[in-house]
Amino acid sequence: MSDGLLDEFVPSWDKREYHERPVAAPPDRAWEALRSVDLTRSRLIRAVFAARSILLGARRQPLPSGPFVERAVEMGWVILEERPAEALAAGAVTQPWVPDVRFRGIPPSEFAAFAEPGYAKIVWGMGVRADGPSTSTMWTETRVATTDPGSRRRFGRYWLVFGAGIRLIRRAALGIAARDCES
Repeated sequence: MSDGLLDEFVPSWDKREYHERPVAAPPDRAWEALRSVDLTRSRLIRAVFAARSILLGARRQPLPSGPFVERAVEMGWVILEERPAEALAAGAVTQPWVPDVRFRGIPPSEFAAFAEPGYAKIVWGMGVRADGPSTSTMWTETRVATTDPGSRRRFGRYWLVFGAGIRLIRRAALGIAARDCES
């Protein structure tokens, strides 16, 4: 399980995804790999993003390369809290069901209370737990809370189509980070 980092920002949700992966690496090396994971290194992840663009009729833009956390911040996400070498939570409000999605960062002190109709609040976290001096567990958690019944319906339809791809992205990202820290 995650360490409760996301509870402050999205204490109740419409959808929650949690994944973890044990690694044969000390926590500091596992954190470094997780914090700097580049999603573009995975053909599967690139394919999921391309499929979303095609199915929703979005403008095809290449997935930006580089550390995912930095790319997310550039797209509008906000780091809500970071515990160096341990865990991080980032969040944004958005309408993931529209073709050309935009992310709007909300300051940490206002995130939990955000309730403007028509949106989904998304918070994702990642972290590392020490299992021993040379082993650890990397985890990622995503929570989505919609702001009104209409958004809940739109998000439900979106998740029905894209939920499996989103889960694949999370697992593939953990796989990339695991290979990096174990090599």
